[in-house]
Amino acid sequence: MSRYLFVMWEGGGTVPPELSIARRLSARGHHVRVIGDPTIEASARAAGCGFVAWRAAPHVLSLRPEHALLRDWEVKSPIGMFAQARDGLMCGPALLFAREILAELEAHPADALAVDMVLLGGLIAGEKARIPTALLIPNLYPFPSAGRPVFGTGMAIAKGFWGRLRDAVLSRLMEALFNTGVGALNDARRALALPPIARTFELQERAQRALVLSSEAFDFVGPPFPSNVRFVGAELGDPHWAPPFRAPWSEDDKRPLVLVALSSTFQDQAPTLQRIITALAALDVRAIVTKGPALAGHEFRAPANVHVVESAPHAQLLRDAALVVSHCGHGTTLKALAAGVPLLCMPMGRDQVDNAARVAHHGAGIRLSSKASVAQIQSGIQTLLAQPSYRANAQRLARTIQAEVAQDRAVAELEALAAHAGENTGASVPLRFARSA
Repeated sequence: MSRYLFVMWEGGGTVPPELSIARRLSARGHHVRVIGDPTIEASARAAGCGFVAWRAAPHVLSLRPEHALLRDWEVKSPIGMFAQARDGLMCGPALLFAREILAELEAHPADALAVDMVLLGGLIAGEKARIPTALLIPNLYPFPSAGRPVFGTGMAIAKGFWGRLRDAVLSRLMEALFNTGVGALNDARRALALPPIARTFELQERAQRALVLSSEAFDFVGPPFPSNVRFVGAELGDPHWAPPFRAPWSEDDKRPLVLVALSSTFQDQAPTLQRIITALAALDVRAIVTKGPALAGHEFRAPANVHVVESAPHAQLLRDAALVVSHCGHGTTLKALAAGVPLLCMPMGRDQVDNAARVAHHGAGIRLSSKASVAQIQSGIQTLLAQPSYRANAQRLARTIQAEVAQDRAVAELEALAAHAGENTGASVPLRFARSA
């Protein structure tokens, strides 16, 4: 039996895949604890994990928009989104996160850390405590990578000299943007008697493992990733708060079923969702709209062929779905593709534009703006239903994704990491400094 500490934040779609791994480790007899936002506690305990909440480090108490740490609906570019994440989660509060993790390790020692990719304070804490650390990446590999477009831009893969130049310039700009956080990271490292770093992304590169919770077949083809990177397959489980679902239509209803699922966190998505519902009214389809926790209590005008619910298990609905209309968050996207279901992608930010670019690249769906008109949404749905190539391409990806999931590489990698605790990182050190100033 090994001991694990999962270091998490309320990232919406990042929570279920990370807790799915924690749940399987717990089921195999390992002792798993989670440190994260109070909003995660119920899900962590449902996964069989112990839990402790952030206190001084940034955290949210609810999914209401006024509590959000990342207010990406207020920014107009990837640069603004990255700056929010850099200053509010990744670099600015790194020492606060590191100290709380070290205090938790003093109370509950662990053989390995599993740290969400945003929380660089977790990587600093792992280094200080000399504990093997895995970086959990619950979407595509987001750091600058030769031969691939910069994460957050939603660009297609480069073609020719000018495309490669575009990627090289944007990659340098991204590095420079995040390197403005090096000062805060080095302040944290200095407080914990660790040597300084020169670049922000050095921390990700130093992690013993960077586990990408996705399918490499979904990404663009390019040069090899860094040596610590492992694609371990998508996490397809539904969150514990999605209740069993019973369709309101008779079992012999043959109209195509459309699943509509936007973000589980607030991204000012209500107007987009209402346009989707209005577009569905004129089509000969059945539709299930899952609002998600962020829109709980919000009322929508829905026609008879559209059933709006707070939540429902997507795995159950995808078995019968003809297509999915989505913001293209990584979890929803990979679940749809694993079921062989094409997507109408309406990204609103974060990693969604990158996922949508790859769905379109593979011919498994259509990409629209989140501000698309009712007529444009109707046209997109009709095209996906009328042209079988979209479903065929989604089913081609499904075979690979399902085969990867069956291997459960994430658990195997974390078990191997914990089994070698102390071999390459040094023996655990006393953690009384964790609570010091």
